[in-house]
Amino acid sequence: MSEQPFDHAPAPSLDDFARLARAAFDALPAPFRAAAGEVVIRVDDFPDEQTLAEFGMEDPFELTGLYSGVDLARREGLGSAPEPSRVFLYRRPILDEWAERGDVGLSDLIAHVLIHEIGHHLGLSDDDIDRIEDAAD
Repeated sequence: MSEQPFDHAPAPSLDDFARLARAAFDALPAPFRAAAGEVVIRVDDFPDEQTLAEFGMEDPFELTGLYSGVDLARREGLGSAPEPSRVFLYRRPILDEWAERGDVGLSDLIAHVLIHEIGHHLGLSDDDIDRIEDAAD
């Protein structure tokens, strides 16, 4: 039996994901990056138990990303939010979706999740984001 090209390739690490997320963010149009402001991008393997409980989820593979913070539409005044705005990207669920789909590159999937969560930071709902994505296709 011959060796396959991915037989000895390690899964992308948290640092690899962080680099891919940074590259995806840097590739966004300047106005979108500016609107995102000081949002912190964090990569974890999985959401924590509290986050899963808040969403009524038992399977940590169900959640690929999360926005945490007060979105721009709900902030009062021009000051900063009481807590830093954060986008979480969850490495293992994203890798799982990427492997199952097989129709999208890993960098593209990371960018998709990142953009979706930044959309929440901007105050957009899932329906708003879906309409924007549908119009772009």
